[in-house]
Amino acid sequence: MRDFRDFRKELLKNKKVAREYALLEPRYKLISKVIEMRNKKKLTQFGLATKIGTKQSAIARLESGRVNPSFDLLGKIASVLGYKMEVNFN
Repeated sequence: MRDFRDFRKELLKNKKVAREYALLEPRYKLISKVIEMRNKKKLTQFGLATKIGTKQSAIARLESGRVNPSFDLLGKIASVLGYKMEVNFN
């Protein structure tokens, strides 16, 4: 049975798939970072939502990648979790 890394490696041999993957990578890195920061503070989605004044479902949508978060929302999340938000273009 193949694991995900092998499966991804095989898929990325296709140039169209690789291009789309590269376009989505920043979004999923951001999502992973939000989840990582929330988990480090031992907060549930509900706990984070309560602290920033939103609903748990909004955090769930963010973490699932179903919405594009606003800078305001990301700033609130960073602040509540004890981080500073920075935007970089490389």
